[in-house]
Amino acid sequence: MGQISRRAMIKTIGGWLLTAAGLAFRVAKADEGRSPAVANHRRPVARSNDPPPTTYIFFNPEEAAFIEAAVARLIPADEEWGGALEAGVPNYIDKQLVGAWGAGERLYRSGPWYPGTPEQGYQLPFTPGELFHTALGAINKSGDGVRFVKMTPNDQDAYLKRLEEGGKDLGGVPSNVFFAQFLELTLEGFFADPVYGGNRDMISWRMIGFPGAYASYYDLVDKHGIKLDRPPMSLAEDARGHVHMNPGIPAKSP
Repeated sequence: MGQISRRAMIKTIGGWLLTAAGLAFRVAKADEGRSPAVANHRRPVARSNDPPPTTYIFFNPEEAAFIEAAVARLIPADEEWGGALEAGVPNYIDKQLVGAWGAGERLYRSGPWYPGTPEQGYQLPFTPGELFHTALGAINKSGDGVRFVKMTPNDQDAYLKRLEEGGKDLGGVPSNVFFAQFLELTLEGFFADPVYGGNRDMISWRMIGFPGAYASYYDLVDKHGIKLDRPPMSLAEDARGHVHMNPGIPAKSP
Protein backbone atom coordinates (compact mmCIF):
# COMPACT_ATOMS: atom_id res chain seq x y z
CA MET A 1 0.00 0.00 0.00
CA GLY A 2 2.82 2.38 -0.77
CA GLN A 3 4.04 4.42 2.17
CA ILE A 4 1.04 3.59 4.39
CA SER A 5 0.82 0.18 6.04
CA ARG A 6 -2.48 -1.70 6.02
CA ARG A 7 -2.47 -1.68 9.82
CA ALA A 8 -2.06 2.12 9.96
CA MET A 9 -4.92 2.47 7.50
CA ILE A 10 -7.18 0.22 9.60
CA LYS A 11 -6.43 2.24 12.73
CA THR A 12 -7.26 5.44 10.85
CA ILE A 13 -10.51 3.97 9.49
CA GLY A 14 -11.46 2.73 12.94
CA GLY A 15 -11.00 6.12 14.51
CA TRP A 16 -13.03 7.73 11.73
CA LEU A 17 -15.86 5.20 12.04
CA LEU A 18 -16.20 5.66 15.77
CA THR A 19 -16.00 9.43 15.49
CA ALA A 20 -18.60 9.51 12.71
CA ALA A 21 -20.93 7.46 14.89
CA GLY A 22 -20.59 9.97 17.70
CA LEU A 23 -18.82 7.42 19.86
CA ALA A 24 -15.24 8.61 19.88
CA PHE A 25 -13.70 9.77 23.14
CA ARG A 26 -10.26 11.27 23.21
CA VAL A 27 -7.86 9.01 25.09
CA ALA A 28 -4.46 10.57 25.63
CA LYS A 29 -1.30 8.52 25.63
CA ALA A 30 -0.01 7.84 29.11
CA ASP A 31 3.42 8.94 30.25
CA GLU A 32 6.34 6.57 29.88
CA GLY A 33 6.62 6.32 33.64
CA ARG A 34 3.04 5.45 34.43
CA SER A 35 2.10 2.37 36.38
CA PRO A 36 2.27 -0.88 34.36
CA ALA A 37 -1.09 -1.85 35.81
CA VAL A 38 -2.67 1.23 34.28
CA ALA A 39 -0.98 0.79 30.92
CA ASN A 40 -1.56 -2.94 30.64
CA HIS A 41 -4.93 -2.81 28.86
CA ARG A 42 -3.37 -1.04 25.89
CA ARG A 43 -1.02 -3.95 25.29
CA PRO A 44 -1.96 -6.75 22.91
CA VAL A 45 -3.35 -9.86 24.57
CA ALA A 46 -1.17 -12.89 24.00
CA ARG A 47 -2.64 -14.85 21.11
CA SER A 48 -1.97 -18.12 19.38
CA ASN A 49 -1.60 -18.46 15.65
CA ASP A 50 -4.89 -20.36 15.52
CA PRO A 51 -7.99 -18.42 16.67
CA PRO A 52 -10.78 -20.37 18.41
CA PRO A 53 -12.97 -22.24 15.91
CA THR A 54 -16.31 -20.69 14.98
CA THR A 55 -19.54 -22.68 14.95
CA TYR A 56 -21.23 -21.45 11.79
CA ILE A 57 -24.99 -21.28 11.37
CA PHE A 58 -25.25 -19.49 8.02
CA PHE A 59 -22.10 -20.47 6.12
CA ASN A 60 -21.39 -23.98 4.87
CA PRO A 61 -17.78 -25.26 5.20
CA GLU A 62 -16.72 -24.12 1.73
CA GLU A 63 -18.19 -20.65 2.22
CA ALA A 64 -16.65 -20.35 5.68
CA ALA A 65 -13.20 -21.29 4.36
CA PHE A 66 -13.32 -18.46 1.81
CA ILE A 67 -14.66 -15.95 4.34
CA GLU A 68 -11.96 -16.78 6.88
CA ALA A 69 -9.17 -16.54 4.31
CA ALA A 70 -10.54 -13.30 2.84
CA VAL A 71 -11.04 -11.39 6.10
CA ALA A 72 -7.50 -12.38 7.06
CA ARG A 73 -6.31 -10.41 4.02
CA LEU A 74 -8.65 -7.43 4.46
CA ILE A 75 -7.46 -6.90 8.04
CA PRO A 76 -4.38 -9.07 8.54
CA ALA A 77 -2.63 -9.77 11.81
CA ASP A 78 0.81 -8.35 12.46
CA GLU A 79 3.52 -8.85 15.07
CA GLU A 80 1.63 -6.73 17.59
CA TRP A 81 -2.10 -7.15 17.04
CA GLY A 82 -4.44 -9.82 15.75
CA GLY A 83 -6.46 -9.17 12.61
CA ALA A 84 -10.04 -9.79 11.53
CA LEU A 85 -9.75 -13.56 11.80
CA GLU A 86 -8.35 -13.43 15.33
CA ALA A 87 -11.03 -10.90 16.29
CA GLY A 88 -13.82 -13.31 15.30
CA VAL A 89 -15.08 -11.27 12.34
CA PRO A 90 -16.35 -14.38 10.47
CA ASN A 91 -18.52 -15.14 13.50
CA TYR A 92 -19.97 -11.61 13.39
CA ILE A 93 -20.76 -11.88 9.67
CA ASP A 94 -22.35 -15.31 10.15
CA LYS A 95 -24.61 -14.04 12.94
CA GLN A 96 -25.74 -11.00 10.96
CA LEU A 97 -26.57 -12.99 7.84
CA VAL A 98 -28.54 -15.63 9.73
CA GLY A 99 -30.66 -12.98 11.49
CA ALA A 100 -33.45 -10.60 10.49
CA TRP A 101 -31.15 -8.28 8.56
CA GLY A 102 -29.74 -11.15 6.53
CA ALA A 103 -33.27 -12.35 5.76
CA GLY A 104 -34.12 -8.95 4.31
CA GLU A 105 -36.85 -8.01 6.76
CA ARG A 106 -38.29 -4.59 5.85
CA LEU A 107 -36.24 -4.61 2.64
CA TYR A 108 -38.25 -3.58 -0.44
CA ARG A 109 -38.27 -6.55 -2.80
CA SER A 110 -41.15 -6.02 -5.24
CA GLY A 111 -39.18 -4.70 -8.20
CA PRO A 112 -38.90 -3.70 -10.92
CA TRP A 113 -35.24 -4.64 -11.05
CA TYR A 114 -33.17 -2.50 -13.39
CA PRO A 115 -29.52 -1.46 -13.27
CA GLY A 116 -29.36 1.70 -11.19
CA THR A 117 -26.90 4.49 -10.62
CA PRO A 118 -24.60 4.64 -7.59
CA GLU A 119 -26.79 7.43 -6.18
CA GLN A 120 -29.81 5.09 -6.17
CA GLY A 121 -28.19 2.59 -3.86
CA TYR A 122 -28.83 -1.14 -3.76
CA GLN A 123 -30.83 -2.32 -6.80
CA LEU A 124 -30.75 -6.14 -6.65
CA PRO A 125 -33.56 -8.60 -5.75
CA PHE A 126 -31.37 -10.52 -3.28
CA THR A 127 -31.61 -10.30 0.49
CA PRO A 128 -28.19 -9.91 2.14
CA GLY A 129 -28.22 -13.62 2.93
CA GLU A 130 -29.16 -14.57 -0.61
CA LEU A 131 -26.51 -12.24 -1.98
CA PHE A 132 -23.76 -13.97 0.02
CA HIS A 133 -24.96 -17.51 -0.72
CA THR A 134 -25.27 -16.70 -4.42
CA ALA A 135 -21.91 -14.96 -4.75
CA LEU A 136 -20.00 -17.48 -2.66
CA GLY A 137 -21.69 -20.36 -4.48
CA ALA A 138 -20.50 -18.95 -7.80
CA ILE A 139 -16.99 -18.44 -6.44
CA ASN A 140 -16.76 -21.98 -5.10
CA LYS A 141 -18.46 -23.57 -8.11
CA SER A 142 -15.85 -22.01 -10.40
CA GLY A 143 -13.11 -23.29 -8.15
CA ASP A 144 -12.02 -19.79 -7.20
CA GLY A 145 -12.88 -20.36 -3.55
CA VAL A 146 -10.65 -23.42 -3.29
CA ARG A 147 -7.87 -21.69 -5.16
CA PHE A 148 -8.21 -18.58 -3.00
CA VAL A 149 -7.57 -20.49 0.21
CA LYS A 150 -4.41 -21.97 -1.30
CA MET A 151 -3.14 -18.76 -2.91
CA THR A 152 -0.17 -16.80 -1.65
CA PRO A 153 -1.09 -13.63 0.28
CA ASN A 154 -0.14 -11.44 -2.69
CA ASP A 155 -2.30 -13.49 -5.05
CA GLN A 156 -5.20 -13.33 -2.57
CA ASP A 157 -4.89 -9.55 -2.47
CA ALA A 158 -4.93 -9.41 -6.27
CA TYR A 159 -8.04 -11.62 -6.42
CA LEU A 160 -9.90 -9.44 -3.92
CA LYS A 161 -8.87 -6.38 -5.89
CA ARG A 162 -10.42 -7.88 -9.02
CA LEU A 163 -13.66 -8.48 -7.12
CA GLU A 164 -13.62 -4.88 -5.93
CA GLU A 165 -13.08 -3.53 -9.44
CA GLY A 166 -16.15 -5.38 -10.73
CA GLY A 167 -16.75 -6.88 -14.13
CA LYS A 168 -17.14 -10.41 -12.76
CA ASP A 169 -20.62 -11.93 -12.55
CA LEU A 170 -21.19 -14.09 -9.46
CA GLY A 171 -24.44 -15.84 -10.33
CA GLY A 172 -26.23 -12.56 -10.98
CA VAL A 173 -24.39 -10.62 -8.27
CA PRO A 174 -21.85 -8.08 -9.57
CA SER A 175 -18.54 -8.82 -7.89
CA ASN A 176 -18.06 -5.21 -6.79
CA VAL A 177 -21.45 -5.22 -5.03
CA PHE A 178 -20.53 -8.40 -3.17
CA PHE A 179 -17.11 -7.05 -2.25
CA ALA A 180 -18.51 -3.76 -0.95
CA GLN A 181 -20.98 -5.57 1.31
CA PHE A 182 -18.32 -8.02 2.45
CA LEU A 183 -15.87 -5.22 3.29
CA GLU A 184 -18.55 -3.30 5.18
CA LEU A 185 -19.40 -6.32 7.32
CA THR A 186 -15.70 -7.02 7.93
CA LEU A 187 -15.11 -3.51 9.26
CA GLU A 188 -18.26 -3.69 11.38
CA GLY A 189 -17.23 -7.02 12.87
CA PHE A 190 -13.77 -5.73 13.70
CA PHE A 191 -14.88 -2.49 15.37
CA ALA A 192 -18.38 -3.25 16.76
CA ASP A 193 -19.12 -4.10 20.37
CA PRO A 194 -18.16 -7.72 21.17
CA VAL A 195 -21.77 -8.44 22.13
CA TYR A 196 -22.48 -8.87 18.41
CA GLY A 197 -19.96 -11.66 17.97
CA GLY A 198 -16.83 -9.93 16.67
CA ASN A 199 -14.07 -7.73 18.11
CA ARG A 200 -12.95 -10.60 20.33
CA ASP A 201 -11.15 -9.38 23.48
CA MET A 202 -12.00 -5.84 22.29
CA ILE A 203 -8.85 -6.06 20.22
CA SER A 204 -9.65 -3.16 17.87
CA TRP A 205 -10.75 -0.87 20.70
CA ARG A 206 -7.50 -1.49 22.56
CA MET A 207 -5.56 -0.94 19.35
CA ILE A 208 -7.01 2.53 18.67
CA GLY A 209 -7.59 3.55 22.31
CA PHE A 210 -11.41 3.56 22.28
CA PRO A 211 -12.94 3.24 25.79
CA GLY A 212 -16.13 1.47 24.73
CA ALA A 213 -19.49 1.63 26.49
CA TYR A 214 -18.91 3.42 29.78
CA ALA A 215 -22.33 4.57 30.97
CA SER A 216 -21.19 7.83 32.50
CA TYR A 217 -18.25 10.19 32.86
CA TYR A 218 -20.09 12.28 35.46
CA ASP A 219 -17.23 12.09 37.94
CA LEU A 220 -14.86 13.55 35.36
CA VAL A 221 -17.01 16.32 33.89
CA ASP A 222 -15.24 19.09 35.83
CA LYS A 223 -11.75 17.68 35.41
CA HIS A 224 -9.76 19.07 32.50
CA GLY A 225 -6.43 18.16 30.99
CA ILE A 226 -6.18 14.79 32.73
CA LYS A 227 -5.05 11.59 31.07
CA LEU A 228 -7.95 9.18 30.70
CA ASP A 229 -6.67 5.65 30.34
CA ARG A 230 -9.27 3.02 31.14
CA PRO A 231 -9.65 -0.50 29.79
CA PRO A 232 -12.45 -0.66 27.20
CA MET A 233 -15.88 -1.85 28.31
CA SER A 234 -18.47 -3.82 26.34
CA LEU A 235 -22.22 -3.29 26.44
CA ALA A 236 -22.57 -6.84 27.76
CA GLU A 237 -19.72 -6.89 30.25
CA ASP A 238 -20.40 -8.17 33.75
CA ALA A 239 -18.77 -7.11 37.01
CA ARG A 240 -15.95 -9.60 36.46
CA GLY A 241 -15.11 -8.24 33.03
CA HIS A 242 -16.62 -11.15 31.08
CA VAL A 243 -18.45 -10.30 27.86
CA HIS A 244 -21.64 -12.26 27.25
CA MET A 245 -22.30 -12.42 23.53
CA ASN A 246 -25.98 -12.43 22.61
CA PRO A 247 -26.62 -13.69 19.06
CA GLY A 248 -30.22 -12.54 19.40
CA ILE A 249 -29.19 -8.88 19.41
CA PRO A 250 -28.87 -7.65 15.82
CA ALA A 251 -26.07 -5.21 15.11
CA LYS A 252 -27.76 -4.22 11.85
CA SER A 253 -31.38 -3.09 11.84
CA PRO A 254 -33.64 -4.94 9.38
